[in-house]
Amino acid sequence: MLTPDQIAIIKATAPVVAQHAERITSVFYPLMFERYPEVREVFNQAHQHGGSQPRALANAVVAYASNIDNLGALGAAVERIVQKHVSLNITPPQYQIVGECLLEAIGRVLGDAVTPEIGAAWTAAYWQLANLLIAAEEKEYRRKAELTGGWRGTRRLRVVRRAFESEVITSFWLAPVDNGPLMDFTPGQYLGLRLDIDGATVQRNYSLSDAPNGKTYRISVKREPGGLVSNYLHDRVQEGFEVDAFAPAGEFTLAQNSKPVVLLTAGVGQTPALPMLDRALAEGRQVIYLHAALNSAVHAFRKRVDSLATEHPNLRHVYIYSEPLPGDEPHYRGFVTPEILQRYAPADADIYFLGPKPFMVHVNRMLRDLRVAAERIRFEFFGPMEALD
Repeated sequence: MLTPDQIAIIKATAPVVAQHAERITSVFYPLMFERYPEVREVFNQAHQHGGSQPRALANAVVAYASNIDNLGALGAAVERIVQKHVSLNITPPQYQIVGECLLEAIGRVLGDAVTPEIGAAWTAAYWQLANLLIAAEEKEYRRKAELTGGWRGTRRLRVVRRAFESEVITSFWLAPVDNGPLMDFTPGQYLGLRLDIDGATVQRNYSLSDAPNGKTYRISVKREPGGLVSNYLHDRVQEGFEVDAFAPAGEFTLAQNSKPVVLLTAGVGQTPALPMLDRALAEGRQVIYLHAALNSAVHAFRKRVDSLATEHPNLRHVYIYSEPLPGDEPHYRGFVTPEILQRYAPADADIYFLGPKPFMVHVNRMLRDLRVAAERIRFEFFGPMEALD
């Protein structure tokens, strides 16, 4: 527990740390990877090279320090971190590694400005947050292990089917090698995978793209130009391939109410929306499914959504193509506009959106300009959390 004096020190030094936060994290990650190379597998190196992971950590450090005396304000962020850590099987020893390297990075960047008192305060602040997360993650690990079909750590899954969904998206169905049941998940959650690619161990999370059935999980993966794991899955993973998986996790799920639902997606962002769509329809809720794509060649799952629309009068689906091919017949050409949102989104609907970052920045700005209440908006990134402004 932080003392009042330590809280005062953190609040007083938070602006200085904020000013140098990205520099601190740019020192922290290389230091950690050099000293403890075994932790590299937990991190997507593309996010490292692009700078998004260091920026995300910098933002998190600043947010924590700024709210050191009001941690309740960080509730949603803490839950998101817990779910991401559980999906990657983060353990207490890794917190020791991160703490050691992060605090050393702060000292290297700020130099003599870090007095013994300031260093002790930031060490105490780090471990206050670390212990909070460790306890929450342990609780979640135990909960999942006790579920029917649940487990802790890794479980061996086998690819029992694969199918092309579009020119860029392929689906993989995974079943347990031990032939036991698979725990249910909440639609919108993702599955953590650990793979060995040419002698290197890597971990990735992929949204579960079909409703839970107790027997198989489906992930649907877009081939990313230069993407290490996505290209490996597309080019080299066939039926019979085995992979280690962590139990499903994630907090991007449907709110428990009866409000209308707007599922607004672009590209492969619709993968978590598909089981959310099934759940909302099963609950009898009004659903508006808005999907943006380049054209029909890359638009996955159209037949599935079209079929659901014929079966459920409470589902309205709208497609927007920005680069339609000859013969394409989307409902709209171009991009999602405020006019489209105003036309189809009920005034009391909860809006869930997901897609590439430019799409999300665009949608977030539109929702803000349309003065949609924050409590009605839910989103998730495929990757580290970044500011949408």
